Amino acid sequence: MPQSNPTAARYVAPQPLSLAQGRLAALSWGRSDAPVWLALHGWLDNAASFSRLAPLLVEARDIRIVALDFRGHGHSSHAPEGTDYALWDYCHDVLDAMQSLGLEQAKVLAHSMGAAVACLLAAALPERVERLTLIDGLGALNTPAEETADQLRKGLTAYRRRSSRTPRYPDLESAVAARVAGGVTPLDSLTATPLVERNTQATADGHIQMRTDSRLLKPSLVRFTPEQVRSLLAAIDAPVLLIEGEGGILGQRAWAVAARQAVKDLTRQVVNGGHHLHLELQAVEQVAMVINRHWGDVDE
Repeated sequence: MPQSNPTAARYVAPQPLSLAQGRLAALSWGRSDAPVWLALHGWLDNAASFSRLAPLLVEARDIRIVALDFRGHGHSSHAPEGTDYALWDYCHDVLDAMQSLGLEQAKVLAHSMGAAVACLLAAALPERVERLTLIDGLGALNTPAEETADQLRKGLTAYRRRSSRTPRYPDLESAVAARVAGGVTPLDSLTATPLVERNTQATADGHIQMRTDSRLLKPSLVRFTPEQVRSLLAAIDAPVLLIEGEGGILGQRAWAVAARQAVKDLTRQVVNGGHHLHLELQAVEQVAMVINRHWGDVDE
């Protein structure tokens, strides 16, 4: 394996891509003819989630990493009015991107919600997923069967309300501060900055406005039950490398333990970091080291 220079590799500029007839935006690192890893980001994040990890893997492995912006995120198109952002809808984004890239089968690198999407795809279409590298995410958010009606009520009520105005900020620093203060999981400004930069755009009056669809904040109409999630995980045939942060969302929580036990071929590594450990400056090199060591020297 070639020797890497993490400090230099971390700041390699990606190539912007347009996929699926312009519906999906993406970022690409590495040679255009190198073996492709498809990278899937978390909820309210975007392709820049991999801006610090991807250059390290590309340099060490001589691969190409293509990171998507899911629908409603980053530079990708929003879902049509009157439609939902269901978890399984993102599977179509992945399949559409694979079609645009000419991929019959994918090596998938995925974080958080992206990991949930990757697990759904690997369970439903095992022939399309060669292997999974999951970062602080496994399976899908779920709701006990007896709470289904309440979940549907919350979703319907929220979707009938008029969407809130897109947040605006005087400058990028204020937008970053808002993400840090309002994040579901803790992250600092250095970690949040690449995500916010890609999720914002300048307005005519000199302000900063969010690109993300405000409907992403509405509750899901329907969720899988815990039993369904475990059944889906048990259907995954691809080998899975799961990298967790010590301060992440999995750990020894009962649902996470059950999820790990459901997967046939899972290797778990825990490193010092939080939920966005692949983007944290103090953790990203260790994440890259774990990935490179586990999957070996060759990507064919």
